[in-house]
Amino acid sequence: MKPVDLHHGAATDVGHVRTVNEDSFLVAPPVFVVADGMGGHAGGDVASRIVVEEFARLVERGYDPRRGAEHVSDTIARAQARIVEYGEGQRAEHPRWHAGTTAVVAVLVDDAGTTKWLLANLGDSRIYRFDDGRLDQVSVDHSVVQELVDAGSITAEEAAVHPERHVITRALGSPEGVRPDFFLLPLSAAERLLLCSDGISGMIPDSEIAAILDAVHDPRDAADALVRAALDAGGRDNATAVVIDVVGLVHDDSYDSERQLASLEDKLGARP
Repeated sequence: MKPVDLHHGAATDVGHVRTVNEDSFLVAPPVFVVADGMGGHAGGDVASRIVVEEFARLVERGYDPRRGAEHVSDTIARAQARIVEYGEGQRAEHPRWHAGTTAVVAVLVDDAGTTKWLLANLGDSRIYRFDDGRLDQVSVDHSVVQELVDAGSITAEEAAVHPERHVITRALGSPEGVRPDFFLLPLSAAERLLLCSDGISGMIPDSEIAAILDAVHDPRDAADALVRAALDAGGRDNATAVVIDVVGLVHDDSYDSERQLASLEDKLGARP
């Protein structure tokens, strides 16, 4: 894999309502992670930290960039096993105890000799790409309201205020197991990547996220500005943002998200 110069920044805040920050993040180029824990004290914060710990181990050990999808899948599986084991131990004394976490991951991989982003998500934390002044959500929320939007039952605008907008359908820690979505993204298709918890995307609209990413050029300042905007909008949840810039991009308009997703699923054996 050819070396890639990355500039990045990260910020997190507990917000104005919560007493514990259950978000965790990892900035360890070429691996970036945001995890949003659920389950209260000694629950969600532990679950999200386990995800970050497992990906930190991946960085420490090193990985074959030609087998990036395998490595990410294995790392998620190890995190899932640890979270489930931890939960079983807690429920021995507290039967109603539960914990889980979302996760969004960005890892540089080698795809047929070309360096690309491998992106993965579980839950409703998000991955956005920002290119030529345009913001696009790459990940697809695993949530009740997203399923309603996909079915045509509600609009995206209605989803933003729906009473079940925080109910997610996939997460690490679920006894049913985990099934992340994967995407391959050419470096030239994203001047900038944003990984964030729903404490960002749920507090400020995409139009404001785009305006911040467009106006604030340093990724460290951009991450700070996104968290600050979420706090100014009410800060009802933990807020975490990781912003990554690829330096020296050459534009390529050949990105086809459906083709890239299908190609990756073939490699993972996920397609029938």
